[in-house]
Amino acid sequence: MPTPTSTDPLLILSSTLQTAFEAVAGRAGIDPVIRPSERADAQANGALALAKELGQQPRQVAEAVLAQCGGLTDMCSSAEVAGPGFLNLTFNNDFLAGLLKRVSDDPRLGIGTVAKRKVIIDYSAPNVAKEMHVGHLRTTVIGDSLVRMLTFVGHDVIRENHIGDWGTPFGMLIEHLLDLGETKAAEHLSLGDLDGFYKQARAKFDGNETDGDEAFQVRARSRVVLLQGGDAETRRLWKLLVNLSTQHFNAVYKLLGVLLTDDDLMGESAYNDLLPQVITRLDKLGLLQQSDGADVVFPPGYTNREGDPLPLIVQKGQGGFNYATSDLACVIDRIERLNADLLLYVVGAPQAQHLSMVFDVARMAGWLAEPNEAVHVAFGNVLGSDRKMMKSRSGDPLKFIDLVEEAVTRADESIATKNPNLPEAERKVIAQMVGIGAVKYADLSTDRVRDYVFDWERMLSFDGNTGPYLQYAHARICSIFRRAGIERESVRSITPTLAEPQERDLAIKLLAFNAAVIDTIDKYSPHRLCTYIYELATSFTAFYEHCPVLKAEDENIRQSRLALCDLTARVLNQGLALLGIETPEQM
Repeated sequence: MPTPTSTDPLLILSSTLQTAFEAVAGRAGIDPVIRPSERADAQANGALALAKELGQQPRQVAEAVLAQCGGLTDMCSSAEVAGPGFLNLTFNNDFLAGLLKRVSDDPRLGIGTVAKRKVIIDYSAPNVAKEMHVGHLRTTVIGDSLVRMLTFVGHDVIRENHIGDWGTPFGMLIEHLLDLGETKAAEHLSLGDLDGFYKQARAKFDGNETDGDEAFQVRARSRVVLLQGGDAETRRLWKLLVNLSTQHFNAVYKLLGVLLTDDDLMGESAYNDLLPQVITRLDKLGLLQQSDGADVVFPPGYTNREGDPLPLIVQKGQGGFNYATSDLACVIDRIERLNADLLLYVVGAPQAQHLSMVFDVARMAGWLAEPNEAVHVAFGNVLGSDRKMMKSRSGDPLKFIDLVEEAVTRADESIATKNPNLPEAERKVIAQMVGIGAVKYADLSTDRVRDYVFDWERMLSFDGNTGPYLQYAHARICSIFRRAGIERESVRSITPTLAEPQERDLAIKLLAFNAAVIDTIDKYSPHRLCTYIYELATSFTAFYEHCPVLKAEDENIRQSRLALCDLTARVLNQGLALLGIETPEQM
């Protein structure tokens, strides 16, 4: 239920109706059938359900509820019982205007805070000695937006970038580094050609006709043993690979404007010492079983194609560990060391069964128990125009940094055409905002569980549900104040009047900001906030087309409409910021 300072009219109305239902039911000596709801329409129609418990006509109950509310005259211009017992309610303009003023006075624009939880978000997760490609786009962008939103509403959020920095490939990578020489290898990697370095090492290890080397394979396998055994020199060389790779990751993150830093790195190697404990603890709990020579756990409810129980393998027959072991170690670490309440895994949809089994085994072991919870924030793929996994011209996965740089270049060309008088230096800054914003918004505005086709022309369009359209809506409002020659802050003391239908529609949409943010967080689905922001921009366009601002009929109306413009720009700016998108003041 909302606090007394809530600025969401539907929440305020819902709370008032809930209290009235409880009072009416209480007089009859029963508990009300209507439970707290954020939907005012559910409350308003609740008379039908309550009437059954009271044994009365629904209209009688609806009239009693309305009388209990005092006719709702303080917030509704009309409130009447219709049909078999529905409440038809219409907010009055003064009530809405007063709420708008409260939103304008609030630095948080009406977005409330919640009871704090410690939330760990696992996202991005590139691999050492491999360049980030387009497959890392969704996890990075979705994870970053969730971090921003959860932090904004008051949660204690820990970012964890679970990089792939451990395992058998590092034997061949370290030996290849030694073959090249540290200096040459460092130069090679620092230039960003991580993929080339990896492919050379893989070719030597796999033993193809030109580069195959049986001695190299022996050295690589021996190096893995040294690495896992803690050999100091091997660990130093491994750390060199990690550090050179993270330089590339950081360049991508900086260009994209995401919040991840070196402090957020939590690679697979960090859990190495916990892996034997996972096996020991599962064994003590009696959960381990043998299957084809491997140690496994059988969580209930999972079967293979033949209908046989499906195991989660936690230790291979040769004694090696795998991703399941590491993921269980992650759960232990995040719950027991970091005291997390909520674990969010922003990981592709194909990992759904694996993560579900990991979570269920963690619950069986008692490591993941209420009120703690783990959630797989699944997402679909980014597809090319052929509706297949997006790749570069060479057929390899498209490099992340190439995609972002091309977006900025294309945005620069588009802005130069749209506004040729912009100074070049200023245009370059705006192009960075628009290009990156376009990539992020195209991703975030798609329901995360769906695949989507990466379309340059559509995503960089200044029309439709796109990042540039919303950024341009913000810039257009800023231009109104430049033309008027006044500071935006000067109109924030004004309580708007809502005489026109378009003013009222815009006001209702502005007051729904808090509900949109909370709904987005509840479902971990950024596209819901994107939809709200687009609808707000659309409402503003209708308002601007029908309600003259600078040429309003008198000064009071002009000031009122300027106040609506300013508040719209602030909500657009804050909403896009929660998605990790910047808003230029001119385009």
